[in-house]
Amino acid sequence: MEYEEAFLFSLFLTVLTETPVVFLIMRYLYKDKVIKTSKVVAVSFLASALTLPYLWFVLPRFIPDWNIYFILGESLVIVIESLVYFHLFRLKPLNAFILSLLANAVSMSLGLFIKL
Repeated sequence: MEYEEAFLFSLFLTVLTETPVVFLIMRYLYKDKVIKTSKVVAVSFLASALTLPYLWFVLPRFIPDWNIYFILGESLVIVIESLVYFHLFRLKPLNAFILSLLANAVSMSLGLFIKL
């Protein structure tokens, strides 16, 4: 599989994994019963679409060490997606961070599992 095809597959899996996590956390942990499913899908997709290209195409050019790339890259993704959730869901900063951390932990774990 070409690198670009692997990226698109990864984007698809990321959205497919993180969107239900974001929805469940918003609905049941944060008790937001009014948020529309379409908004959760759109915001979740936007967060991934904003961060994944940088993680796949930009950051590797500047950080050759995979361990540093992985830790720094995932940390930056969590922070940036937290900002997206903070602004678009109007969450408290800590809640936005927790949402991003949990959603990314699930998708990152799945990605590492598939890679093995």
